[in-house]
Amino acid sequence: MGKQFDQISEDHRAFIEAQHLFFSGTAATEGKVNVSPKGMDSLRVKGPNRVIWVNYTGSGNETVGHLQDNPRMTLMWCSFTKRPMILRLYGTAKLVHRGHPEWDALIADFEVTRAARQIYDMSVQMVQTSCGYSIPYFDHVGDRPTLRTWAEGKSDDEIEAYWRDRNSQTLDGVPTGTFEANTK
Repeated sequence: MGKQFDQISEDHRAFIEAQHLFFSGTAATEGKVNVSPKGMDSLRVKGPNRVIWVNYTGSGNETVGHLQDNPRMTLMWCSFTKRPMILRLYGTAKLVHRGHPEWDALIADFEVTRAARQIYDMSVQMVQTSCGYSIPYFDHVGDRPTLRTWAEGKSDDEIEAYWRDRNSQTLDGVPTGTFEANTK
């Protein structure tokens, strides 16, 4: 049976920080629901009801398109090690693009990489834990260097072209504003 909490406790924070992977879930009012895996040390717990996370350049850009219509977000962690637990954060998120007045203060919490595309500032309304007894064990052997290597091998113009060509709309055809916002 799951347990609900109105804030992130120190135990929750320690669990989140020990995980190498989390999933984000968003949906616009209409269209497809998106669930996306996230890694690369991209999330920080900023308080009992706030997390921020960097969204790195990827093949799609559903989250930003969804949040423009509906700011709801769910984040989920699964333990693949000794402690069986699933933890979810439910709340709403604000999008921060490069060049936004808050960008520099928020990105300062992370190792800077050219692959950083957006930051999400999430207000957490509920934390839920559940057992995770059916989740298999997996060993973490390391982070993939592929995205970082890809981004460092590109010029600013090449990254902007990628955003324009691959990240300018969602699967449902909703404009994301990513290219325009990140190139101002």
